[in-house]
Amino acid sequence: MKKIVFTLCAALLLSGGFVHAQSKKNDKIKKEKAVDTQSIYQFKVEDLSGETFDFATLKGKKVLIVNTASKCGYTPQYEQLEAIYKEYKDKGFVVIGFPANNFNSQEPGTNKDIETFCKLNYGVSFPMMAKISVKGNDMSPIYQFLTQKDKNGVKDSEVKWNFQKYLIDEKGHLAEVYFSKTKPDAPEIVNWIKQ
Repeated sequence: MKKIVFTLCAALLLSGGFVHAQSKKNDKIKKEKAVDTQSIYQFKVEDLSGETFDFATLKGKKVLIVNTASKCGYTPQYEQLEAIYKEYKDKGFVVIGFPANNFNSQEPGTNKDIETFCKLNYGVSFPMMAKISVKGNDMSPIYQFLTQKDKNGVKDSEVKWNFQKYLIDEKGHLAEVYFSKTKPDAPEIVNWIKQ
């Protein structure tokens, strides 16, 4: 009888340990899923050619996301964006451009027009996405993520003008926001890339 009671107690203890271990495992999975909703890797967008661009392909890389325009005082920043992309692309860094026509209609062209403009005038080789809206009622989901703390888990911001820069770390989380006047090759951005 003692042997049966002992066996039952041992079985209960072991199953309790299993349940506890299973519960911890489930908590870890839930935590990982929660982190995923605050990473850029959940997004798939369309590029200038109409192909799907999956942000999950950028895991482990630092990313600079910028809203661009062809007829803006800051348009020459394409040159610096291309330069830092070329310098650091083999070191785990990428620039992603999102053309937008939200500010004084400074990006009126079609995706094809934008692609031609970028290549002819600035030799842009970094990934350029299809034209989107970065503010207002029709704001793209990826920019909702970038600008809303309840989505990105870091901070609220507002896109104030063309060529605003969002830095994303190697885990897909928002790291910092820089306004248009901060050049792409500014020390604070380059130092962040090199860290």
